Amino acid sequence: MAFKLPDLPYAKDALAPHMSAETLEFHHGKHHKAYVDKLNELIAGTEFEGMSLEDIIVKTHGVKKHQKIFNNAGQHWNHSQFWTAMKPKGGGRIPASLEKRIIADLGSVEEFKKSFTQEGVDQFGSGWVWLVEADGKLQVTKTANAENPLPEGQRMILICDVWEHAYYIDYRNERPKFLKTFIESLVDWDAAAARLEDKSSDAKSKKSQSRSAA
Repeated sequence: MAFKLPDLPYAKDALAPHMSAETLEFHHGKHHKAYVDKLNELIAGTEFEGMSLEDIIVKTHGVKKHQKIFNNAGQHWNHSQFWTAMKPKGGGRIPASLEKRIIADLGSVEEFKKSFTQEGVDQFGSGWVWLVEADGKLQVTKTANAENPLPEGQRMILICDVWEHAYYIDYRNERPKFLKTFIESLVDWDAAAARLEDKSSDAKSKKSQSRSAA
């Protein structure tokens, strides 16, 4: 069994003008695909072959000799979540269930948006910004490179990619502008609310991590 690149849940031009088809052609079709291909190559014939993507991430996290496997597994999982965090004509009103939790745990919707954007801007170099549920509370956090909330036992509610290849074609070096556009015009709040309500998921996106015969 081998991991495969998940299909985008929308057409490549469906997020325009906020994210171009060219960006998705490179980001999904080349960057993400390269992580999947390399992961399959690295785990072939090892103890990790046949494991779920989440188990590979947790078991290789912090293990120096498995750093390459972790990097590619983490990037596969992170990107798979990122595609489903957006939708055509995104943004808009946050569903009441998620809005209520944001206000209770983070102060207000505006404070949350400001914090999410600032964490993404402050991430030095490559990485990710997240809304997670940890210890029963929503938190905004950031991670570098391929790191993600799984090894910490946190549930991913929302994710944004702040590696340069996520935005450079459309926004050049303007990461703050990209993050603002993500929050206001790309994010799929309904999907975020569904993740929050799905207590059985443990932050897993089963569709995104589907496996096929090698």
